Amino acid sequence: MNELKILGISGSLRAGSYRRQGEGRVTVTVHGTVAAGFEEVRQVFATLATEEDGLGAQLAVRHHGRQVVDLWTGPDMTGDSLLALYSSGKGAAHLVVALLVQDGTLDLDWRVADYWPEFAAEGKDEITLRDLLAHRAGLIGVEGGFSAAELADDRVLAQRLAGQRPYWRPGSAYGYHAFVIGALTGEVVRRVTGWSTQELYEERVRAPYGLDFHLGLPEEQEPRYLPVQPLSPDKQALAGPIAPDSLMGIAFNQNATPPTDLVEFANTRAVRALGPTSSGSVGNARGLAKLYAATIGEIDGRPPLLNAATLAEFTKPHTPGVDAVTGERDHFLLGFESLGVRYPELGADSFGHSGSVGAQSFADPGSGIAYSYTRRRFTIGDGGGAPENRRLIGAVMRVIASRKVSEDLDGRR
Repeated sequence: MNELKILGISGSLRAGSYRRQGEGRVTVTVHGTVAAGFEEVRQVFATLATEEDGLGAQLAVRHHGRQVVDLWTGPDMTGDSLLALYSSGKGAAHLVVALLVQDGTLDLDWRVADYWPEFAAEGKDEITLRDLLAHRAGLIGVEGGFSAAELADDRVLAQRLAGQRPYWRPGSAYGYHAFVIGALTGEVVRRVTGWSTQELYEERVRAPYGLDFHLGLPEEQEPRYLPVQPLSPDKQALAGPIAPDSLMGIAFNQNATPPTDLVEFANTRAVRALGPTSSGSVGNARGLAKLYAATIGEIDGRPPLLNAATLAEFTKPHTPGVDAVTGERDHFLLGFESLGVRYPELGADSFGHSGSVGAQSFADPGSGIAYSYTRRRFTIGDGGGAPENRRLIGAVMRVIASRKVSEDLDGRR
């Protein structure tokens, strides 16, 4: 029989136990706190931890800025542990772009070549910043792929991509620019401001809010980093190969020699130090939940990072239909993934980004929820985020719905 111990829960909640059928005896410990009313979220998290023995994961949720869930489980894991979160960095990078649009520094409908003349080569002269952010440029990679050193450096990626012919007619389709979108938008940012996206993120977002989410991890933070773990053997058997010459193969650099190993890539210090915005973010669930909370509401006495007009622009669908790379439907907003499509409990304007290990982070403006789930071991994704996000998000939104019903009843009395 398997047993579960739940420790460190806030208030008067007691440690509990969970048993399921199976051979052997496994004890799973879940640490952290939940606010009153969010006990169901803790229980779902605990159940998931027993279903995947040795799961290393974190879950943080804020409601109107207030932290209501802060949980973690797994060997060596703490709430402060830093994990490789891959494409989660795209959300931070494109928050920077949104801030620059909000400031009037960037214009979504200017041509990229107006900012970055070299980009006009190979028929790319009419691509706009909006097209880039909506993944419509067709510039998903290069022939023969990138080396690991090139993937780690946004400036080098941008230089190579400037001369590359698109893989489809720009604007005619959209597809996930998995390894390169942050380098493309980042070069626009650098040409206009003289600063990299990483530098602006540090200056305007990470440092002021004290976020434990990094685009470039300082050397002194390395002891907190837990290396990525590969797919378990049973999952490896289910994960089929990607054809190197397919659009997905090109976007995920499987056309390189050798093809990119995502585990090895993230576990390289140089990648974490440079913090490539598309693939090299490092942080934890607390940091990402706070980041998304800050985009939509007041945090630490500071007003929301994005005003209503900017939120409306960046969270409306831009290209309906099927993603040519991933096969997802109605995948992107501007820079952010459309989370209301992936998780129907959320509002249509919910926005965020997933990360290759199964991480999922977002803001849901209508409910005031900012959510982040992070994990250490690769899993077979569910449209980007790990499958367990569906159960966790469902539990969070049930709590929010029940609270709203109670508030409505109280208001009628």
